[in-house]
Amino acid sequence: MKTDILGPIDRATTLHPFTPLSDFADGRLGEPRFVTGGRGIRVQVNGQEIIDGFGGLYCVNVGYGRPEVADAIARQAHTLAYYHTYAGHTTEPLVHLSERLVAAAPGRMSKVFYGLSGSDANETQAKLVWYYNNLRDKPKKKKIIARERGYHGCTVISGSMTGMSFYHDLMDLPLRDIILRTGVPHHYWGATPGESEQEFSQRRARELEELIVREGPETVGAFIAEPVLGTGGIIPPPAGYWPAIQAVLRRYDVLLILDEVITAFGRIGSPFGAFRYDIVPDLITVAKGLTSAYVPMSAVLIGESVWEVMKAGSSRAGAFSHGYTYSGHPLAAAAANAALDIVDKEHLSDNAANVGAYLQERLRRAFSAHPLVGEIRGIGLLAALELVADRAAKKRFEPAAKVGARLSQACLKRGLIARAMPHGDILGLAPPLIARASDVDEIVDIIELSMKDVVEQLAKDGFNTRDG
Repeated sequence: MKTDILGPIDRATTLHPFTPLSDFADGRLGEPRFVTGGRGIRVQVNGQEIIDGFGGLYCVNVGYGRPEVADAIARQAHTLAYYHTYAGHTTEPLVHLSERLVAAAPGRMSKVFYGLSGSDANETQAKLVWYYNNLRDKPKKKKIIARERGYHGCTVISGSMTGMSFYHDLMDLPLRDIILRTGVPHHYWGATPGESEQEFSQRRARELEELIVREGPETVGAFIAEPVLGTGGIIPPPAGYWPAIQAVLRRYDVLLILDEVITAFGRIGSPFGAFRYDIVPDLITVAKGLTSAYVPMSAVLIGESVWEVMKAGSSRAGAFSHGYTYSGHPLAAAAANAALDIVDKEHLSDNAANVGAYLQERLRRAFSAHPLVGEIRGIGLLAALELVADRAAKKRFEPAAKVGARLSQACLKRGLIARAMPHGDILGLAPPLIARASDVDEIVDIIELSMKDVVEQLAKDGFNTRDG
């Protein structure tokens, strides 16, 4: 591949997401990183084999280069590459996929609606909440509560649901009359001195209840949340959080939209995050691991209670007026069935639990005494290191130090993709679910060496740390 020719063309013609536009277009960030192949948990980037410690964007669960998925896509393409699902049209792989999703999902799910990304799926969720409450003759019950640091996408409504301001800047978001915000369930930074996890969770639940009462329960239609915060910092919920939150939602007739885009299909060591935390959702969002990102696809799972209202109101509402040209695309359905077959046959959910436990243990062994690591957290094959300037004082680094980005770059130079999370100095890990203990050892060894590099850089650049 002639990257020296293609790189300038890419910089001149492609608008890359989450990229400094002028620096990239003018070449100050260097040439694009060409990803030319992948096998297992590794990808080839500019000719170098690198461990993908983030599974793409938490999504390549079955690993790269799986012929089972590629062959399933090819077989379907040779038979029928496309047909729409409007007006009751369907295909065989889609029927099998819908059946398996409804059977596998937590709660009492009834129907599946398909899209292409988690963003459009959460856009669909908002419309379902509004549709549902209109059919119940509760036209004011439309507001949706989302959490600070929650991530639900970056379209208009899903981007408003996302609780990080840099997703909103200069985009006229969030839509504040529709989306309300409640506190992030992060005990490390959010707890008061001496407050236990249970006490902190009860406080967060009280704050949610106070918000609902203040706004008027007749105006609040839904609460959307991830079982484990992802892009907001890879933050598992504190003890007692989900029971307390669900009790408040039931008390005020507020639907629970569970955003399982990251956690579904084994990522945290269970088929769905809901099973791990005893969550009973009304609506579920999935994407990413649904096809292991081999083909774009998302899905909204609709609970029986919501479906019954939709069904009962259909005679007066007419046809359900929502859908996309590519809803239920047959190639995506074929890819999803093949990817989920691998998850089942290779017991990847169990592997994520077992290897994930080893990952958490190795990180603690390596960094529990490190003066720049304030918190080590995670569950399954999700993990994060929270970096601080002074662990004893819980003091953050100066933003100008860009410590999370420094550590991510140092890891990359040593052959590991680990993500600098966008809310603080946090290094995130989410390797493919096929990762082995030996892969974990290699990943943690690289992070240890990279941390030493960063400590030296910080000292050289004059940033104060407590590292002796």
